[in-house]
Amino acid sequence: MACERLGKIRRRMWEEDHVTELDLEEDDETGQRASFNTLVTHEDRDAARSRRVRWLNQICEYWPLRRLAAINDDDVEAILRSYAATSASPPLDPSRLDERRAKTGRIFLAGSGPGNPDLLTTATHKAILAADLILADKLVPSPVLELVPRRAEVYIARKFPGNAEKAQEELLEMGLLGLKAGKTVVRLKQGDPYVYGRGAEEYAFFRKQGYEAIVLPGITSALSAPLLATIPATHREVADQVLICTGTGRKGAAPEPPEYVPTRTVVFLMALHRLSALVDSLVAEDGKRWPKNTPCAVIERASCPDQRVIRSSLEYVCSAVEEEGSRPPGLLVVGWSCSVLWEGKQKWVVEDGFRRFEGIEAEMVAQVLGKGPGV
Repeated sequence: MACERLGKIRRRMWEEDHVTELDLEEDDETGQRASFNTLVTHEDRDAARSRRVRWLNQICEYWPLRRLAAINDDDVEAILRSYAATSASPPLDPSRLDERRAKTGRIFLAGSGPGNPDLLTTATHKAILAADLILADKLVPSPVLELVPRRAEVYIARKFPGNAEKAQEELLEMGLLGLKAGKTVVRLKQGDPYVYGRGAEEYAFFRKQGYEAIVLPGITSALSAPLLATIPATHREVADQVLICTGTGRKGAAPEPPEYVPTRTVVFLMALHRLSALVDSLVAEDGKRWPKNTPCAVIERASCPDQRVIRSSLEYVCSAVEEEGSRPPGLLVVGWSCSVLWEGKQKWVVEDGFRRFEGIEAEMVAQVLGKGPGV
């Protein structure tokens, strides 16, 4: 492929010189070529041929072998533009090509998953390692941020009640400044960028400014947190549908709660700060009439070492959180799927800690070496 592109450069250089030599444009008034009375000598042709050979030789000699092997169409066009611009300068240095590209900047909207760095996608991890500027949600945990290279600048969103909109605008402006400076900007979000993460709004903002964001999906806590708490989102016997809701609408407003469907699992994100009002709206006589004995679970800091699960029912969950305290970020799962793999008689049960990923890598290595139980 690299040889084909070098051949393409050679052909295009010849065409450039040939057009210049013959000057095929005609004069509008006479119908004659503008260069019809210009003498073209063998020396001119030889000089053009020599210049082409010299340029190609210098490209092959001075460019690193890996860079030559990776030459692409953008490189071809940049070399040809530089070749056409001057007959005296040497070929464009590959580092200057990279500098030209860098001036445009690029933006990633990346999901960091529920919290554990082992649940990052490979694409998001690569984006983090390539970043010059990281703009992170304040809920992105420190183990994920520890993956950021030291050379990269990290900014954590200063979002708190009453300041969310201003903080969001500040993040967008910082991202735009970074792009204009030619930086690789990673907007790092917890979970998935398009699941209550303002991802589409940010995509539209940067596109309006002339930058097409690359969106990298993340594992949303809406589905992974129940799984990590041994709660199947669907189950053939009790749940044939899943509904993901927010507990906090625009400007802090409370959205309309969903109606009760016995075969539905409902996941409420960003709802624990108004848990009491939410539960009241579900079980009240004039509300959605959810049965008070409907199983539910509060899952906090899913996949992190300090994960906590409070298993209860709509009747007692508010009392449980009031007594046990809150450990954000967290979510509420409601539905009969919560009791499929766990059935308790207590008003509530608290489960602390998450260590399920520890030792996985060591076990895999041991199995490959023939020392593990799986061999």
